[in-house]
Amino acid sequence: MQKFLLPALLCCALAQADEKPLAAPVIVELFTSEGCSSCPPADALLARLEKTQPVAGARIIALEEHVDYWNQLGWKDPFSSAQFRVRQNDYAVAAHVENVYTPQMVVNGQVGFDGGDGNRAFQEIGRAAQAQAISIDLSTAPSAKNAEMVDLSVRVTNSKPTKRRDANLYLAVTENELSTRIGAGENAGRTLRHSAVVRSFGVIGKMDSKGLSRGEVITTLRLPHEWRRENLRAVVFVQEKDTFRIAGANSIDLR
Repeated sequence: MQKFLLPALLCCALAQADEKPLAAPVIVELFTSEGCSSCPPADALLARLEKTQPVAGARIIALEEHVDYWNQLGWKDPFSSAQFRVRQNDYAVAAHVENVYTPQMVVNGQVGFDGGDGNRAFQEIGRAAQAQAISIDLSTAPSAKNAEMVDLSVRVTNSKPTKRRDANLYLAVTENELSTRIGAGENAGRTLRHSAVVRSFGVIGKMDSKGLSRGEVITTLRLPHEWRRENLRAVVFVQEKDTFRIAGANSIDLR
């Protein structure tokens, strides 16, 4: 997968913040594939969770990540990337699980389960909303270098007096309202619809638990013309290196 980001480096610890958000952002990742016949219901569940926001105290931020290990089984998923296979494998290693599968949902980097299990999703999202420690503020502006590029400003602060850990600051660009007419494989003949498909994904900063007292970074996004700007969103989250816990997140539209 190509990355359309011009990354900047962030080395920081976290400052204390007194205000708490009304609803805690929770990252819900879905590992999926257009070649998997059991994945469309899970894709639909993820879209409903983000659209309806049914869990009190949580603001669900969806990431639909298409893996590539189904590609040799009849249909090559146009949204798939080896990057997401590696990410899912990392989660499996951390959880001491031998096998990966689709559809799999992972909530805040900590709990993985069947991606079609709505009841489990509700429970885990509710639990994750109680454990947020970091707040992230986002803003956008046209790039001074190129009007077709976007500068994304990210400010990270600590909202709870918890132990600080080394972490990565991730940026994902997602696109809604995508669809594919499937020509082969398990879903042959179907038109599949997707929301929050991850188009670009990568680390834009490193957070040092012993660094400075405040963290801020500006990164520039180059958005391909084939990505529909009105359906794009930037998702930023902090993920601890040792535990994989997502300690804070936010999102912003890129219209």
